[in-house]
Amino acid sequence: MSKQLSFIESEPLQQPIDIPLAERVRPQEITQIVGQEKLLRPGSMLESMISSDNYSSFILWGPPGTGKTTIAKLIELTTTHSFCSLSAVLTKIGEVKTLMEEAKNRLFREQKKTLVFVDEIHRFNKSQQDAFLPYVESGAIVLIGATTENPSFEVISALLSRCHVFVLESLAAENIQEILKRALSTVPKDLTIDEDALQILAEKSGGDGRKALNNLEMVARRMNRGEKISAEQVMQAISQRSMFYDKRGEEHFNLISAFQKSIRGSDPQAALYWLARMLEAGEDPMYITRRLVRIATEDIGLADPQAITQAMAIKDAVHFLGMPEASTALTQLTIYLATAPKSNTTEVAYFAARDDAHATGHHKVPLHICNAPTKLMKDLGYNKGYKYSHAYSDNYSYQKYFPDSMDEKTYYSPSAFGFEKEIKKRLDWWDSLKRKQQDQEKDKK
Repeated sequence: MSKQLSFIESEPLQQPIDIPLAERVRPQEITQIVGQEKLLRPGSMLESMISSDNYSSFILWGPPGTGKTTIAKLIELTTTHSFCSLSAVLTKIGEVKTLMEEAKNRLFREQKKTLVFVDEIHRFNKSQQDAFLPYVESGAIVLIGATTENPSFEVISALLSRCHVFVLESLAAENIQEILKRALSTVPKDLTIDEDALQILAEKSGGDGRKALNNLEMVARRMNRGEKISAEQVMQAISQRSMFYDKRGEEHFNLISAFQKSIRGSDPQAALYWLARMLEAGEDPMYITRRLVRIATEDIGLADPQAITQAMAIKDAVHFLGMPEASTALTQLTIYLATAPKSNTTEVAYFAARDDAHATGHHKVPLHICNAPTKLMKDLGYNKGYKYSHAYSDNYSYQKYFPDSMDEKTYYSPSAFGFEKEIKKRLDWWDSLKRKQQDQEKDKK
């Protein structure tokens, strides 16, 4: 059995009388964990670590209420190693350093590693995370981190490279229902529950087992012994909805990504769903508007030149109206962009030109298209030979505008959609004039 370490020695605490339901029904064996069968299947890496009590550092990454802390507590119950739990919210860096030194001394003194569980490891800043690194490298500690945030962004690369990342999935509705049924049997009121009520509790949890159990406990407190929980009673108890959405976390970027991809894929129905998800969760409407302005140029561009005009008009409307009135303006723009012809030719053109700009930034501007505001510059040949387009038939006269030491390039090729069909006609016409004039120049020679 593991030895639980702490920074402050104190008298043993009595077990609280009113333990939250989520804590009372926490699984005591790995086989009781539901919804993570793939991660914990017999022979999997994590299951093998637990069954053999032979650990290397790892991070548990997943949404709230999916079993990260439960797995850590099961490891604490079964391991023969020393075990210590830290909270990144409550633990100071001085305490971490003290624990690290104790773990190092224990390794040399007892030849024994220390398992260190860090809950919400993403809340430790870079310097705090750095404190673990030498002790993980030396083998003094085995780090077990838990995070709801993408460790690629929140855990320093040096530490992340020394940890395996185990991904936990949101719990499916049937997993939640299984947890709720098991938990209800432990409520000392002999309660039963309608299938509809059970389904509502599962759906409202957003894949979070802890949230589902907390909601069940809240409903159960209102019930009398022997009663049956109805769907109506559940809805009354949890009418204050909360949507799973962290405006600074990964889910923020997941939803805006789903929103843009739905518009790009010309699916206004899905786009409206993701728009509503973000707005109802409290997202800044101007953030969504900025993304829509970008979509108007990135995914539509010149296939519909009115897209950017619409986007800028809606930007002003959102700024002027504010929420909740701005929701209809954002809906209008979302539908317009989703149903507009799509083209990314402007983005492709810029990236191609950007690459050449980086590679050929040392090339000089050709003298014939340089400005010549002074006599000296004119004497040096600035602007000499420039052909003023309006002085020629068709308002066009071919001349090379690229640097002298660089071949002419084609960055922009219009698509066959929307207004770009008209642009292609114009480009083809100018190209025919260019070839005609080039042929005439050859004939003169």
